[in-house]
Amino acid sequence: MESCNRFLILKHVSILLVFFMNLNSSTSAATFNPSLLNVVVANTTLLHRNFTAVSEFRTINRQLLFHCSDSIPSIQVNVTSNSTLSDDGFVNVTVSGVPSPSQNDWIAMISPTNSDVKTCILNEFYYLQTGDTSKLPLLCHYPVKKPPDIGTGHLGRCSHALVTLGWKLDLGLVQFISGYLKCTNNKCSGTIQFHVVNIRTDIEFVFFSGGFLQPCIRGRSGPFSFANPKSPLYGHLSSMDSTGTSLKLTWVSGDKEPQQVQYGKGKTATSTVTTFSQSDMCSAAVPSPAKDFGWHDPGFIHSALLTGLTPSSTFSYSYGSKSVGWSEQISATTPPAGGSDELKFIAYGDMGKTPLDSSEEHYIQPGALSVIKAIANEVKSNNVNSIFHIGDISYATGFLAEWDFFLNLIHPVASRISYMTAIGNHERDYINSGSVYGTPDSGGECGVPYETYFPMPTAAKDKPWYSIEQGSVHFTVISTEHDWSENSDQYEWIRKDLASVNRQKTPWLIFTGHRPMYTSSSGFLPSVDKNFVEAIEPLLLQNKVDLVLFGHVHNYERTCSVYQGKCKAMPTKDKNGVDTYNKGNYTAPVHVVIGMAGFTLDPFPNKVESWSLVRVSEYGYLTAHATRTDLNLKFVISKNEVKDSFHITK
Repeated sequence: MESCNRFLILKHVSILLVFFMNLNSSTSAATFNPSLLNVVVANTTLLHRNFTAVSEFRTINRQLLFHCSDSIPSIQVNVTSNSTLSDDGFVNVTVSGVPSPSQNDWIAMISPTNSDVKTCILNEFYYLQTGDTSKLPLLCHYPVKKPPDIGTGHLGRCSHALVTLGWKLDLGLVQFISGYLKCTNNKCSGTIQFHVVNIRTDIEFVFFSGGFLQPCIRGRSGPFSFANPKSPLYGHLSSMDSTGTSLKLTWVSGDKEPQQVQYGKGKTATSTVTTFSQSDMCSAAVPSPAKDFGWHDPGFIHSALLTGLTPSSTFSYSYGSKSVGWSEQISATTPPAGGSDELKFIAYGDMGKTPLDSSEEHYIQPGALSVIKAIANEVKSNNVNSIFHIGDISYATGFLAEWDFFLNLIHPVASRISYMTAIGNHERDYINSGSVYGTPDSGGECGVPYETYFPMPTAAKDKPWYSIEQGSVHFTVISTEHDWSENSDQYEWIRKDLASVNRQKTPWLIFTGHRPMYTSSSGFLPSVDKNFVEAIEPLLLQNKVDLVLFGHVHNYERTCSVYQGKCKAMPTKDKNGVDTYNKGNYTAPVHVVIGMAGFTLDPFPNKVESWSLVRVSEYGYLTAHATRTDLNLKFVISKNEVKDSFHITK
């Protein structure tokens, strides 16, 4: 695959270029000027600027933690919480007794408190390998993040901003939050709020001086444990067949013993239990985050198949056990059976997560929170039967505890309807791991956490492609990260699956994966692999695929009916002025890029190809309503405004 080699070379060259540019940069947090940001980044990131676009302070060598040589006994770190932590909540951390506060003071939330330090990493290349180009302070115990803003103020009155670096444990989550110190009798104090979810290991809040270059400990809170480290949490549903009569529920717990789901009218299902270990992660000459400094114990992942359900019906359930406790009662809805007349679904890619406490973390996706809240409203209104999240799921990229925060984020929607996924580069790709593209985008995860957290109806381990039918739609879900070349296992599966579709049963054929075949956005790294297009696009035409959905590029773009870069047909306007594609006279599929669910948005060039009809760089999601003769689609931004709508008719 010549193009795959080009991808690999370009990716590594770009990483090295950014690496050396960052080493020579003189920019620091104190001198950062937000007006220098690209206007697209500035307008979309709001409070949370994405680290792939912004770099605000210098590298710090990885080092052991030690106490400051000039001890100040008056400094105390107190947490306004019970002796134990809840599964999901906010804690206030107060630092008091600070005689001479400085902008080099900060607070970290770290976990576990008894971390076993084996290696100390010497520069930020270990972060850079995942695509995160910010310069993050490096400490032996845990990876960190940076502050959104180091406030300035009147230091003599102790009113300057206190920067907090909140490590969400051994995960690469480090929060920096601005608060204000108040002074009494020449002693200053300040309070910062942290959002904490149950990651099963204890946490501690540590007050540092010396900035990020020479940090030393001024005070610490002592360890805090979660009230129930074995709590059953983050339940989410997926469809394992096309009948609409079963759903798989997957959740996380600190307990390895099987648990149960109580659902419907007196039904129960017992979980199977699995997990993954540090040895399951990938690494190379440069240690990966997942294998080394980003590792965090995932606990145990439970899955149970709920059977005997009725398609398109509502049921309630809870999960857990007497010994670990039970989840709340949740109301969920099954999808329509394949071959039935109607389906309403939502699709998007590249979501990730946004912290709830104004912190900055590794790989923040600034649009994720607003998008998932908008989708939750759709689900509550019973407007959705299922969701398809097509790659770049959590952006944990080797910082394993970030999966807990992502699962907590999507829980309000994924616990109520079928949440189907496709694998992306940030879940699977790594050097010499068997992925098509040998780039370190997954941070050493190599698909293991993804496949464990999101079981799909796939044929085998590390073959994450599948098809499923819901209502009048047949979905063919592929992996753009696994070999798709002619005669490969996946190619043969795609060929057979597309050819097998009964269009009388499911008139609509939707093809989806992560990397696109068409996009106007361009950058140093190409987003389209010509070999992928040449191998797979003919199959789409031969089998009369109606709609192609991809992500990877972080915006929304819709094409004409396109094949080999040329428009084979253009939509016409209906009486309401909505673009309408007539597939009764089939010419080629319509392609839509929908990677706008969270990651920092990509701009469009001034000049575009004729096949590109609609381009929007805003956060949102795609809604679809399929009957047997009409497929109505809308791009809805997180503000609940429709930015594009189109019809496909038979």
